[in-house]
Amino acid sequence: MQIHVRDAGREDIDGIVEIYNDAVSNTTAIWNEIEVDAANRLAWLEDRQCVGYPVLVAVDEEGAVFGYASFGDWRAWDGYRHTVEHSVYTHKDHHGLGVGTRLLSALIERARHLGKHVMVAGIEAENIASIKLHQKFGFEHAGRLKEVGTKFGKWLDLAFLQLVLDSRKDPDGCKAP
Repeated sequence: MQIHVRDAGREDIDGIVEIYNDAVSNTTAIWNEIEVDAANRLAWLEDRQCVGYPVLVAVDEEGAVFGYASFGDWRAWDGYRHTVEHSVYTHKDHHGLGVGTRLLSALIERARHLGKHVMVAGIEAENIASIKLHQKFGFEHAGRLKEVGTKFGKWLDLAFLQLVLDSRKDPDGCKAP
């Protein structure tokens, strides 16, 4: 089976909605408890694209969505403009097939291309598979916030990991070679 990573479009919304809503209903990967509809995810896609941030999908030859990924501003203030926080989600039937690896790799390259300096991951602290995926790409533990979230009747800890994307010393200058 061939998996292709490309920019998401309107034709991918139903697949994105399915993956998102499954994560809402059945996992602690998303700390929302309310499922969304296609209009919600289309508005989200258009918002990301409007500010120049990618939404990527992993698809098979027929265009079935196996996963999606994106990043956005980490925090709203100007001083954080070189840092993004990302998300990677894989369809429940396609875990362990390299979909997350392909998406995260492409997302990191997009962030570098946009001149971002740090990529942050906020991961439910017991999601060992996601933490290991990030460590494979060089993400390092940056902290853990205890009991800051809740879902399914229990407190959740949030692990932060980060990846420095370039070696520049001047935040607003050119990248170092």
